[in-house]
Amino acid sequence: MRCLADRGFFGFEMWREAAATGADLLWRVRKDILLPCEKRLPDGSYLSHINASPQDRRHGRNGAVVRVIEYRLEGVEGSEPLYQLATTILDCERAPATELAALYHDRWEIETAFDELKTHLRGARIVLRSKTPDLVRQEFYGLLMAHFAIRGLMHEAALESREDPDRLSFLHAVRVVRRKMATIGAIPPSELEAVP
Repeated sequence: MRCLADRGFFGFEMWREAAATGADLLWRVRKDILLPCEKRLPDGSYLSHINASPQDRRHGRNGAVVRVIEYRLEGVEGSEPLYQLATTILDCERAPATELAALYHDRWEIETAFDELKTHLRGARIVLRSKTPDLVRQEFYGLLMAHFAIRGLMHEAALESREDPDRLSFLHAVRVVRRKMATIGAIPPSELEAVP
């Protein structure tokens, strides 16, 4: 097993710096990170410590108290057997484990939106063309508006067909919109061939 600090992007120093801002942290922890239960809480979560190094863990120094939440996603295809979260919110009444687990899972929807913007809407190999900061912002806002418009169309289609909007494919919607735009002359046919 590894100490939490052994993870490159989830090290002790990053945790300490982020916590020092006063923000409440809720980070996913890999299953091979050692966070032993020191005190079990009424909601099933428990208190543990993260340390700067394995030596610090062995000697009980240079650590920070964290609350650990473990949960499963029952009936979700492709899910891991157990998810483990660490949080700075130590009070289980203020933020019950079930609520934090649900919020963390929902938070990944923003990662999906980033992927939709970067990979499917803009195209994986296409960079922003603008040369000045103002024009880069303008181009980025244009991408955000296009993303919002496509998601809005998807939501309308989902309501009409009584379907969950999250079950619709963004990539399929982009392709449909691009085909429709080509029929009205908004996109030249030569650019349509580059559609992912």
